[in-house]
Amino acid sequence: MSAVSTPAATPGEAPALPYADGDFYAFEQLLTDKERDRLAEVRTFLDREVKPIATDFWNRAEFPMDLIPKLAQVDLVSPVRRQGYSTLFAGLLHAEVTRADASIATFLGVHDGLFTGSIEALASTEQQEAWLPDIYSLRKTGAFGLTEPLGGSDVAGGTRTTARRDGDTWILNGAKRWIGNATFADWVVVFARDVADNQVKGFLVDTSLPGFRAAKIENKISLRTVQNADITLEDVVVPDFFKLAHANSFKDVNRVLKVTRLAVAWQAVGLQLATFDVARRYAVERHQFGKPLASYQLVQGQLVQILGNAVSSMGMMVRLSQLEADGQARDEQSALAKAFTTARMRESAALGRSLLGGNGIVTDFGMAKIFADAEAIYSYEGTHEINTLVAGRSVTGISAIV
Repeated sequence: MSAVSTPAATPGEAPALPYADGDFYAFEQLLTDKERDRLAEVRTFLDREVKPIATDFWNRAEFPMDLIPKLAQVDLVSPVRRQGYSTLFAGLLHAEVTRADASIATFLGVHDGLFTGSIEALASTEQQEAWLPDIYSLRKTGAFGLTEPLGGSDVAGGTRTTARRDGDTWILNGAKRWIGNATFADWVVVFARDVADNQVKGFLVDTSLPGFRAAKIENKISLRTVQNADITLEDVVVPDFFKLAHANSFKDVNRVLKVTRLAVAWQAVGLQLATFDVARRYAVERHQFGKPLASYQLVQGQLVQILGNAVSSMGMMVRLSQLEADGQARDEQSALAKAFTTARMRESAALGRSLLGGNGIVTDFGMAKIFADAEAIYSYEGTHEINTLVAGRSVTGISAIV
């Protein structure tokens, strides 16, 4: 739906208006006709298969395993490299999935962006030919093992998981934490420090191997559907063929993270659009003192602030996607985008929660789930503070990180 369309309203829905979808500056018009049609197809899928079940699985902190074959059928993995779509389309697609459910978007972000992205960027041609068909089709699901129990923002220089070469195999020992999808993934890309040269290297690890264990992290308040896990690796033997050919230092890891950081910023856009959707509908449909909430100036002010945050974030991401497509995007630009868009997302989610009053703290009305999920997106793929300092270093020439 473009910003200039005016669809008919159905009973019980907020009035159909030209800008009701949040795309206030018609960014989607930058897509090709084929891409807009594809985005509409995915929206229909999300409306039918994801939105109706999202809150229930979130409340139960369970993953809808039956959804994976349906996601495979709609074919969302690797839209740029494999399917030939634009980087802008891929970003808007990721935002749209997040708009439907941030947890399912995170599942795809882990499998497609981090896991598949690692294979596409760091595996040899022979390795890609052996692994990618099953990965693209979701016959094999993946996870990405970088963060550790004692290593988050400093994991670049403090990776404690080790890899030791032993003939035609590698022996992995260590622990990883917050690894999304890991409780059910078939493969995990694990990054470990080679004891021989002290460099971080990457490995494709089969989760059925002896010594590999994944335990679900319980009691989360955010992205509850996502199955994050603590991983332990105890003398896990990995054949040399499963050592990623081009993952030989942390600089290689950063090749993946630069792109996925951009994807997380698109997630922040999607969650802002979800906030706008819920807040706008509630303001129009909810009546207080005999009038719609939307008739009050303070409520309209909140809605416009949420919209402005979303539009400014979309504008930044559209330009960054163009730079990425041209091979000109830099790490510090992705860092600034992640820091800025997630801060605007957090502000908007808080405004939306406030606008719904007491109904904003129960998941029945949609906003409480959005509000909680914003906290995880704000923190992962580099905290707001670290990404701010990466951008700050680029404009001062002075590092304030260490």
